[in-house]
Amino acid sequence: MDILKFLMLPAVALCFAGNALADDEGVVVPDSTGFKFTDVTVVKTTPVQDQNQSGTCWCFSGDTFLESEIMNGQDRVVDLSEMYTVRMCYEEKALRFIRMYGQANFSEGGGLLDVPYIIGKYGAMPEEAYPGLNYGEEAHDHSELISALTSYLKGVSRGKKLSKAWFEGFKGILDAYFGKVPETFTYNGKTYTPKSYAESLNLDLDNYMAFTSFSHHPFYRPFVLEVPDNWLFGLYMNVQLDELKAIIDNSLNNGHAVLWAADVSEDGFNFRRGYALMPKERTEADMTESERKEWEQFSDRKRKEVRKDIKGPVEEIEVTQEVRQEMFDRQLTTDDHGMVIVGIATDQEGNRYYKVQNSWNTNQLYGGFFYVSEPYMLAKTMSIMVNKTTVPAAVKSKIGI
Repeated sequence: MDILKFLMLPAVALCFAGNALADDEGVVVPDSTGFKFTDVTVVKTTPVQDQNQSGTCWCFSGDTFLESEIMNGQDRVVDLSEMYTVRMCYEEKALRFIRMYGQANFSEGGGLLDVPYIIGKYGAMPEEAYPGLNYGEEAHDHSELISALTSYLKGVSRGKKLSKAWFEGFKGILDAYFGKVPETFTYNGKTYTPKSYAESLNLDLDNYMAFTSFSHHPFYRPFVLEVPDNWLFGLYMNVQLDELKAIIDNSLNNGHAVLWAADVSEDGFNFRRGYALMPKERTEADMTESERKEWEQFSDRKRKEVRKDIKGPVEEIEVTQEVRQEMFDRQLTTDDHGMVIVGIATDQEGNRYYKVQNSWNTNQLYGGFFYVSEPYMLAKTMSIMVNKTTVPAAVKSKIGI
């Protein structure tokens, strides 16, 4: 018998075209997923990138978001250097870590506000001018680098007083792995500094605003989002859940992508198979006696495997402001990953989804994209950033923009 019956309503499985790909569990064949997604609205974006073994999703997604803004607003394509921004963030984080006596967060992670902050303060570089692969690898792998940086800073913070050389020593590690930052560089026949290149992008960074939706702070006022990767102590405008959804929809419908930070640890999140869902589970009280006995014999690992084995549309939970808040307060929703929402889609049963561009390479069912159900978005969104010109008028009047 289909063990999914223990957990959710029966799914309708339909076939659709696509390429098979290797998965940890074997080969994922499109018709085996049971989903048929139809794009309704899609915003143009630059190609999917690969962050590989680096915890820098915030920068890959942030750059893709701004590249999309340039592509759709100025009709030109740019490829920004992620590692220039990452490097400057490491420098800023190091200074704050030491100034706070080693008690601040220092990690690879970051927030939605980081890329605009770095571009505004230090500038930007194109990918070809600063690829940041100076350590014998073809793809990003920061495991050794972050270990070296963290150990160095911990050693510095334990000293009785700071030498005049500690920060130059820190930058020396970054030079070794990423390469020295040039004072000037040539791109498309022109000479730039990072600041002048940033100016050439013609981005009004004041146009970008971050939003969230939590009831432990007043609505329509900004607050410092309490997650470790918000090392900038940046402010996020707090709106109600239906308004957060309206902001996302209005942005996409007006040709603008949405920068998205979300929890991706749910059993219903399956990037390789191209979907993220919040299935409504059947409880043991809903099971027949025979189903209950079989379920009780399963290990926790087996139960998790069953929950993840989704083959087509299923009934999902109803997400309210209260449900969302409880998930955050109990740390069932955590700040995991940065991505870009690029469109709206439906499945074969008419359920609504958001099309999302990831930075985990293209060796996946939809070439690096996947589909997030509306309940998943409502429940698991940590925060978003949008071009504030697309914020609905009713929300603008409440927040004073």
